[in-house]
Amino acid sequence: MLAKRIIPCLDVKDGTTVKGVQFVDFRDAGDPVELGRQYSEQGADELVYLDITASHEGRKTFLDLVRRVAATVNIPFTVGGGINELSDVDKLLNAGADKVSINSAAIRNPKLIEEIANHFGSQVCVVAIDANPIEIMPPVGATLAVAPLAVAPPKKTQQTWLCYLNGGRIPTEKSLFDWAKEAENRGAGEILFTSMAHDGAKTGYANDALAKLADNLGIPIIASGGAGTKEHFKDVFQQGKADAALAASVFHFGEIPIPALKKYLQQENITIR
Repeated sequence: MLAKRIIPCLDVKDGTTVKGVQFVDFRDAGDPVELGRQYSEQGADELVYLDITASHEGRKTFLDLVRRVAATVNIPFTVGGGINELSDVDKLLNAGADKVSINSAAIRNPKLIEEIANHFGSQVCVVAIDANPIEIMPPVGATLAVAPLAVAPPKKTQQTWLCYLNGGRIPTEKSLFDWAKEAENRGAGEILFTSMAHDGAKTGYANDALAKLADNLGIPIIASGGAGTKEHFKDVFQQGKADAALAASVFHFGEIPIPALKKYLQQENITIR
């Protein structure tokens, strides 16, 4: 079994780490470079830095911050936000990033995944997916004739997951599972799935959806959205079949120290780095 990874996520807005709930109501969580240094020293396996307003504001990602992070931390880190073309990836990798995360740009231009994978290798390309569960009516099939006055049984709804653009602002018609499979086929090295409904709620990860992704794909799945207790991390690895667990506020505000989390997971017979 591959060792599971613990990944703090640093959402950066106006040069400061912030954390919200369901993509809104952000509060300050500290300096992103200093936080990255602390997590590196505490035993985090990787870091993810997301410029959360770059796509929405139509600008490029923060190169200066990437350089400062690269000079400070000694673990791999991924950078996302405002990446639209190969030259953006090249600049970020030259600034010190190990991987890039693409989300809105990949949905708008799926060939970007292939371009990144072909030029830099699949291991560099993380496709991030923000999705929300919605209830839909099943397709109408053949129905049996019913007697007059007979009451039709209530129709059961089905749940699907729709992908969103621009930091959860714009819904698309893409299904989480179909889009994740397409991203893999185009060369993505990992899928970073954030359940918008679980984000910041601290009620646990979207384990059913994660397990379905893990069963459907052959590349690693990074789970995001919902971490609130050490047990949630155990569940996301055992029930959600995730390869890595990403979290923010529980780390930023000292609610779950990384060394204590890793010790707990080892005691639960989960192989971690």
